[in-house]
Amino acid sequence: MLGFLHELFVPHTHDAADAVDDAMEASREGVRALKVSLFVLLGTTILQFALVLVTGSVALLADTVHNFSDALTAVPLWVAFVLGRRPASRRYTYGYGRAEDLAGLFIVVVVLLSAVVAAWQSIDRLIHPHAPDNLGWLAVAGVIGFLGNESVAIYRIRVGRRIGSAALVADGVHARTDGFTSLAVVVGALGVWLGFPLADPIIGILIAIAIFVLLIGTIRSIGRRLLDGIEPDLIANAEHALGHVGGVREVRELRLRWVGHRLQGEAVVVVGPLSLQEAEAITAEAAEELREHLHTVDRMTVTAITT
Repeated sequence: MLGFLHELFVPHTHDAADAVDDAMEASREGVRALKVSLFVLLGTTILQFALVLVTGSVALLADTVHNFSDALTAVPLWVAFVLGRRPASRRYTYGYGRAEDLAGLFIVVVVLLSAVVAAWQSIDRLIHPHAPDNLGWLAVAGVIGFLGNESVAIYRIRVGRRIGSAALVADGVHARTDGFTSLAVVVGALGVWLGFPLADPIIGILIAIAIFVLLIGTIRSIGRRLLDGIEPDLIANAEHALGHVGGVREVRELRLRWVGHRLQGEAVVVVGPLSLQEAEAITAEAAEELREHLHTVDRMTVTAITT
């Protein structure tokens, strides 16, 4: 059960067996996923907002505002994927892949604002109590929010795995978590129906708290990327790949970093006494072996030293 929950909310984020190893195709798939999820979430938000007007629920309003902010987060990621296609220039010699990480910072701000709005509306309703109307429609709205978010989550996570985009996978997990907060609206409606009118604003506050908790992991992930942090299992896979190249005696140095949803890095391998041509052949084979094991590698420099 714990393993299922871990996979549900912390899915593997890179190097699936069918990963897309072409940078341009990966960007196109990422943009396509963002377009689809943007329109699905906007449709979900419109339906929920209509039901906010019918029910007057602040828990539903909090969920609707958050779903709208989630839809907007697709826009900066969309721009980042488009920028990432541009070739490197004399000023930006590593290309524009970092735009994806900057988009992540914008996403954090938008989600934070949605949490503040949700908390403020809910606290105001606690001070000035008013039970929501049409509880049946309120429950329907919560189910709509769940279905919209879960469909987007499945799609984003699947595409993010294929193209090696941790940002897109994280956005999918974010949508999945939001889907379950939408179900909390249904719980609030049930509480009001059972004679506890404060259940609605209390659920709204709990949704805001859930958003804040979610932000902690998002900020940690984005901060790691900006500091060139890398997953340890990627380093282990790369060392394994280099160590199995014929002629490589030792992997002396290995560095990897994410630039957007693509990997770049460098490695120093130790080889025996060989000619220059033989050493160059080994380094070329080593770089190719890395690309075979890590499908998201965009640029890799392998240098050989002799002993």
